[in-house]
Amino acid sequence: MEEARELVFMPGPGMGHLVAAVEMGKLLINRDQRLSITYLIIDLPYDIGINAYTHSISASNLRFIHLPPPPKLTNPDQNRPPSLVYFDMMCSQQPKVRDTMQEIMKTSVSKVACVILDMFCVGMIDVGHELGLPSYVFFTSSAAFLGLQFHSVRLSDEDNIDIAEYKDSDAELSVETFTNPVPAKVLPTPMVDRLTGGSKLVVDSVRKILQAKGIMVNTFLELEPFSMKSLSTGKNPPVYPIGPVVNLANQKKDSTYHDIMNFLDNQPPSSVVFLCFGSQGWFPEDQVKEIAYALERSGCRFLWSLKRPPADGSLDAPGEYGSPEEVLPGGFLERTLGIGKIIGNAPQVAILSHPAIGGFVSHCGWNSILESFWFGVPIAAWPSYAEQQVNAFEIVVELGLGVDIRMDYRIENCKNVIVGADEIESAISRLMMIDSEERKKVKELQNQSKKSLINGGSSYNNLGNLIKNILGEYDV
Repeated sequence: MEEARELVFMPGPGMGHLVAAVEMGKLLINRDQRLSITYLIIDLPYDIGINAYTHSISASNLRFIHLPPPPKLTNPDQNRPPSLVYFDMMCSQQPKVRDTMQEIMKTSVSKVACVILDMFCVGMIDVGHELGLPSYVFFTSSAAFLGLQFHSVRLSDEDNIDIAEYKDSDAELSVETFTNPVPAKVLPTPMVDRLTGGSKLVVDSVRKILQAKGIMVNTFLELEPFSMKSLSTGKNPPVYPIGPVVNLANQKKDSTYHDIMNFLDNQPPSSVVFLCFGSQGWFPEDQVKEIAYALERSGCRFLWSLKRPPADGSLDAPGEYGSPEEVLPGGFLERTLGIGKIIGNAPQVAILSHPAIGGFVSHCGWNSILESFWFGVPIAAWPSYAEQQVNAFEIVVELGLGVDIRMDYRIENCKNVIVGADEIESAISRLMMIDSEERKKVKELQNQSKKSLINGGSSYNNLGNLIKNILGEYDV
């Protein structure tokens, strides 16, 4: 019998990163029965359902070890992006992670083969090196964005340019993984944030990624052929596009779920626009009203996941309104009764898979993009933080798979920048055109995304090569 191997996987903070990591783990263990995976999860100081989610996983060769969160997780500097605060939090846990991994290596019945690190956890690559374990990076965004990160290091090392110099400029960058020049205005806030150390942190993190033995990217060759070709020149570790890694498991079917499904069941096919901005997505009251005006004027059927902003300075996730009427225009709910519905948290996969959904107004988180394409739903891009602006540029300009609401919108400017109802209404009307070029392309991509994962598909083959690399059967 061949020797069993254990992989230690560190997901990033938040539910989106964890779900993607677990789905990635399922792909690995289902493909090779020799493998088992232990997840090291650094808990957040507030409940976003992570414990309930991990307890729901029944696979015997997936186990979860929860490490306690830091005693305090706050953001006293309002100019510091939350993503940097989370990154600092993960790096601060190195001693706990080292001790836990040493214990795993002592007690595991299987040989520990490697460490797999989420892009937020690449600082832990030093722990892997210290323990003699090779490290792989699970990159939960696009291949194009990975190339942009490599580009930031080359600017620093070869041209002595800090990419933060492009902040607020009209410059355009020639990046190897994009066919079009990338506007500086869509660069992630941390990447151009010299004041709080974001740009240095990004470059230092990418240098860690470049030390990995391999990089698995949640994408597929047919979605990003140009980007993948540019990453295959030998300048960086091997890159394995093994996606789309999406969580299609049944979601909790409570009364709220059934209420949403009943609403959609009563709508015509492809008639409803779904608005949802991720677990951290929210808008101030003035912006909420502009969205409502746009929806009402468009006459479009809609399902809107509306969130209450967190308190100033808080890193808590946005909550639900007790009464949405407090932020909506007077009489809005009555005037849109039957054609529109306001909800809180959304069972996103169930909604996107429903035949009534015809378009998705999205924050352009990469998981949401992959889910939308899996179900053949075109996107109207309205990013707000992290790398979402780059994702929006890739989807709208680079690939022609969506329309633009405001590609360079940033949540930190939301109190000073209001996107008007006319602009939103125009984008929704374009999104919902039944014979649009974007819709046709997304429908074609829907079939390609599924084919990539079956025997003989591009991601299926790349996953096999990755496992051989991890097990030392040959290097790719």
